[in-house]
Amino acid sequence: MTACGSVFYKMSGSGNDFVVFDGRHQRPADWPPEEIAAVCDRRQGVGADGLVILTPAGPGRVRMDYWNCDGSPADMCGNAALCSTRLAVHLGLVPGPELVLETAAGAFLARCRPGPGEEAELNLPDFAVPETPPGLEAGPAESNPRVAVVGVPHLVLEVTDLERSDLMARGRTLRRDPALGPAGANVNFVAPANGPDSDWCLRTYERGVEAETLACGTGAVASAVALAALGRATLPVTIRTRSGRPLHITATLSDGYARNVWLAGEGRLVFCGVLQGPQSSS
Repeated sequence: MTACGSVFYKMSGSGNDFVVFDGRHQRPADWPPEEIAAVCDRRQGVGADGLVILTPAGPGRVRMDYWNCDGSPADMCGNAALCSTRLAVHLGLVPGPELVLETAAGAFLARCRPGPGEEAELNLPDFAVPETPPGLEAGPAESNPRVAVVGVPHLVLEVTDLERSDLMARGRTLRRDPALGPAGANVNFVAPANGPDSDWCLRTYERGVEAETLACGTGAVASAVALAALGRATLPVTIRTRSGRPLHITATLSDGYARNVWLAGEGRLVFCGVLQGPQSSS
């Protein structure tokens, strides 16, 4: 494996975790899907929801290449982008706390939030307000299905009980619902929060991970905008993720689009390490 002996950084964005490499020492072309899946394996690898390579892309610009833990590429991941912003500054890939982050879903402004915490914020591209997917039927105790593309496609449903035992099984089914097209979508279940410090709570079944993740940044954005468009919430919205950590979403709804969209949340460096040997038998 070409990455043997390579330094990696384990990052957490509200519990959505990633293995990240410095693109000055790793090339995306050197990473076949099976090797990505092996490194992300939680028993025989480092363990992560996805793998990221950060590469300088010009003055004040950094490229984020992202893959799901099954080795499939994804155009965008909000929590990976928050982590990438913090790490790019930490590694000196840019001279200051602000940068332009390039992704397959577009380039946007990103910056470290000031203060003692480990938060970053992203100015995401405008996107169409979530719409009802034709042909998709909400199940019992589900309402207001909406679909939006926030870098990647998201289905949002409001539910009465986020703790029901079959919720992730339902997510697994909906993820491939024909109404969502051949690529499917991430499935986000939202419900009102009980505490005073959060507006809504979120659980997400992520495609490519094919399981629940502890947070989903772009899913939180899709959910917040869907709820605001329905009159169920008022922007800005705080979303409490499954990890218990908050994501903050600001946007303006105008002419059928969400504009001036900002996502803020954790981008924490957990530890760094070195890959010591082949991660797969290929």
